[in-house]
Amino acid sequence: MNRIDQLNLRKKAAYISLVVGIGMFITKMTAYFITGSVAIFSDAAESVVHVAATGMALFSIILSSKPADESHLYGHGNVEYFSAGVEGFLIVLAAGFIIYQAILDITAGPTLESLSIGVIFISAAGVVNLGLGYYLIRTGKKTNSLTLVADGKHVLTDAVTSIGVIVGITLVIITDFVLLDPLLAIIVALNILFTGYKLIRESIGGLMHETNPVILKNISDRLISIKKDYWIDIHELRYWQSGDRTFIDFHLLLPYYFTIEQSHKEEKRIDEKLEEEFPNLSAEQAGSQIKIHFDYCVPELCKFCGYKKCEVRKEEMTINFEWNVEKSAGKAVYKILNQ
Repeated sequence: MNRIDQLNLRKKAAYISLVVGIGMFITKMTAYFITGSVAIFSDAAESVVHVAATGMALFSIILSSKPADESHLYGHGNVEYFSAGVEGFLIVLAAGFIIYQAILDITAGPTLESLSIGVIFISAAGVVNLGLGYYLIRTGKKTNSLTLVADGKHVLTDAVTSIGVIVGITLVIITDFVLLDPLLAIIVALNILFTGYKLIRESIGGLMHETNPVILKNISDRLISIKKDYWIDIHELRYWQSGDRTFIDFHLLLPYYFTIEQSHKEEKRIDEKLEEEFPNLSAEQAGSQIKIHFDYCVPELCKFCGYKKCEVRKEEMTINFEWNVEKSAGKAVYKILNQ
C-alpha cells in the first residue's frame, strides 16, 4: 500500500468514526432523556468526547499527511501525538463531569423511567461501537496512524462502558435499587479516567521521542544480520517516529580506503535490507529516512577489525566484542574498550 492509499484509508476511517460518533451521541442522549439515568448520561458524555476528538483526529490526519516544507523540515507527523493527547485530556474532563453528575444524583436521589427502552438503545450503540473500534484500530495499525489507534481505543472504551451500563441498568430493573445507577456511573468514569491517562502518556512519549526498546532491538538485530566483515563497528544507533514517518541514523566504521562510491553503495544496500524487514520504513511508503554517518578507521583500530582481505593491516585482530543492541546504541567500540 503506497502513501496516497494509506492517507485515503485514514481519512475514510476518520470520516466514518465522526459520522458514527454523531449517531451514537444522538442515540444515547435520546435514551437519557427517556430514562433520566445518569449512567446512560455518562455513556452519552463519552460520545460527546468521541465526536470532538474525532474531529481533531481528522484534522491531524490531514495535516500530518502534508509533505515537509521550509517551516517543518521533518514533516507534520507530530501533530498526531498532539491529537492523541488532546483526546486523552477530553476523556479525563468527561470522566470528571460524569463523577460530578453522579454525586449530584446520589445527593438528590435518582428518578428513573422506562429503563428497558434505555437498555435497547444502549445495546444497539454498544454493538456498533465494538465494530467501529476494532475497525479503527486495525486501520490505524495498517496505516501506521497513532491517531486512528487512539480513536479506536477510545471507541472500544465507549463500547465497554455501554456494556457496563446495560448490566447496571438491568440490575436496577431487577433489584429496584436506584442508587446503583449513579454508583455505576462513577465506576464507568474511573475506567474512562484510566483510558485518558494512557492516551496522554502515549502522546507525551511520542512528542518526547521516547525510545521503544523493542523497535530499537529489531532495527539493531536486522543491521547485525546483514553486516559484512569490513564493518568494523556500528555505534550511536538512534531512531524516532513522527506520525507514520520513521527516522533512523547511526555511525558505521569502515576501512579508510573505501571510496565515496563504495560507501554510497553500502548505504543503499543497508536501506534496501532494512526496508525488506520494516516496510513502513520505506521512503517511498512513508517518507522515512535512514541516515548513516560514515567513520573511517586508523591503524590503531586493526585489533578490532575482522576484515581478512585488508591489505594495509598493521596488526592482527586481537579484541572481539559482541554485536548487540546495547553496543549498537552505545559509544564506538574503541572508546569503550580503550577506557
